Amino acid sequence: MEDVDLSAILRETRSIAVLGASTNPARPSHSVTGYLVSAGFAVYPVNPACAGQHLFDRLVLPDLAGLGFVPDLVDIFRRSEEAGALIDAAVAMGVRCVWLQLGVHADAASSRARSAGTIVVQDRCLKVEHARLMGHSA
Repeated sequence: MEDVDLSAILRETRSIAVLGASTNPARPSHSVTGYLVSAGFAVYPVNPACAGQHLFDRLVLPDLAGLGFVPDLVDIFRRSEEAGALIDAAVAMGVRCVWLQLGVHADAASSRARSAGTIVVQDRCLKVEHARLMGHSA
């Protein structure tokens, strides 16, 4: 995906659900969630393992359905073998963009999502790309 496309996604995104958000500061999803909050996004952490806890003053939800609305973007911090079902769930709820973090690939589900009109970004860090393209300090 070209930088111009990534920049457009980032400019148009207001709300982000982070699937696999962790309350453990050693996990990359923790620092990315904090970065997205500091960058001004409405961030909704999702992780059944720490549901009910708070991360950056936001309640961690057990699943996407717990949001009660459709976020602009779903950022997936899960293993590649788990990502396909999460992509399908995000597409079913009408999410505009699904972003798979570094090392995460789900080609079949990504193809289905694109066929349904959903934007898919694979194997890129949302924090790194936002800092690089939008000039926000990491």
